[in-house]
Amino acid sequence: MARSHLSIGSSPAFTFVLTMGMVNLFGDMTYEGGGAMNGQFMATLGASAAVVSITAGVGEFLGYGLRSVAGYLADKTGRYWLVTFIGYAINLLAVPAMALAANWQVAALLVLAERIGRAMRKPTVEAMLSYTTGKHGRGWVYAVNTALDETGATLGPLIVALVLFLNGDYRTGYALLLISALLAFGALAIARINFPVPARLEQGRTAPARGLSRSYWLYMAAAACVAAGLMSYELIAYHLATAKIVAEHWIPVFLAFSTGCGVIASLVLGKLYDRAALPTLLVAVLLSALFSPFAFLGGFTAVLIGMVFWGIGYAIQDTLFKAVVASVLPEGERNLAFGLFYAGYGVGWLIGSVATGLLYDHSRVGLVAFAVLAQLLSLPLFVLAKRQESSAR
Repeated sequence: MARSHLSIGSSPAFTFVLTMGMVNLFGDMTYEGGGAMNGQFMATLGASAAVVSITAGVGEFLGYGLRSVAGYLADKTGRYWLVTFIGYAINLLAVPAMALAANWQVAALLVLAERIGRAMRKPTVEAMLSYTTGKHGRGWVYAVNTALDETGATLGPLIVALVLFLNGDYRTGYALLLISALLAFGALAIARINFPVPARLEQGRTAPARGLSRSYWLYMAAAACVAAGLMSYELIAYHLATAKIVAEHWIPVFLAFSTGCGVIASLVLGKLYDRAALPTLLVAVLLSALFSPFAFLGGFTAVLIGMVFWGIGYAIQDTLFKAVVASVLPEGERNLAFGLFYAGYGVGWLIGSVATGLLYDHSRVGLVAFAVLAQLLSLPLFVLAKRQESSAR
C-alpha cells in the first residue's frame, strides 16, 4: 500500500501525529531542560555520583516499570485521555518545582515524580499513535513524533545553557521551564478536542498479533540489554562537572547537541526501518554501543563524539523500539503491550544505572566495558526475535 508521508491537509492521521508531536516538543523542552541540570544541581546540594546515578536509575525504572500498570488501567477503563492528562500534569509540573528543593533528598523525590508522571502517559500516547501506522508506516510515524519530541529536547537544554551563561542559577532555569510546561498542556487540550477517539484514524489492521508472542518477549529482553548500557544524562553531566571537562554552562549544550543528533537519527532510522527493519536495528545498536568509551575515557572532543552516539541510542529507544512493539501488538491490549515492554526496558535501565553508578568511582574502564557488552548482548536476541516474528506470520 502506498504511504503518504507529508500530505497533512488530506490526512487527519498525520495531523494527529503532528499535534501530539507538538505536545511532546513542549513536554521534552520542559523535562529535558530540567534533565540538563539535575545531576549538577544535586551535586551542589551534596549528592554523590552513586546517589545521582541510582536516583536516575530508580527514576527510569519507575518511568518504565509503571507503564504496564498505566497501560492496563487505560485498556480496562477506556479513559486513555484522562490517564494521559494526569500523567502529563505530574511529569511536567515536577520540573519547575525543583526550584523549591532545599536539599538533594527533595530534589531526588521530584526527579522520581517526573519519571512516574511520564510512565502514566507514555503507553496511552504510543497506543493512540499506533492507529495512524496503517496509513503512514510504523517507522515513519514514530520517527516524526520523535523528531518533534527531540527538537524540544534540544531547545530545553539550550534555554538552560543561556540562563547559566547569563549568570542565572539552576533555580531560575527550573522556574523558567514552567512556560513550556503550560504550552504542552495547551497543545494536549487541542489534541483532545480535535481527536477525541483516535481509534477512528485506523486504516487497515495495525495490531497484527493476538496475545503476547514469543518474539514480543525476545524483543523486550533485547531492549533491556540496550537500556542497561545506555545511561542517563545525569551521570554524564555529573562526570563533566566533577572531572571539569567543560565549563558549567557547556553541560546543557552537550545535551542539546546530542538530542539534535537524535532528531536526525530518528528520521533516518525511521525511514530505513520501514524498508529493512532488522539491519537498521542492528547497525543502530552497534553505533550506540560506541558512546561510553568516548564519553567517559576522553576529553572535550571525545565526549562530543560520544554524545553523537548517545543521541543515536536515544533514537533507538524513542523511534525503533516503538516501531518494534507496533509490529507485534496484541489486539485489544495496545496500551498494556507498550507499558509492559517498557517495564522490561526499565528493569534493564535500573540494573545498568546501579552498576555504572557504583563502577564510576572505582573503575571507569569497568564502567565502559559493562555498558558496551550490555548493548552488544542485545544483537543475537534481536535476530532471534525477528526470526520468531517472521515464522509466526
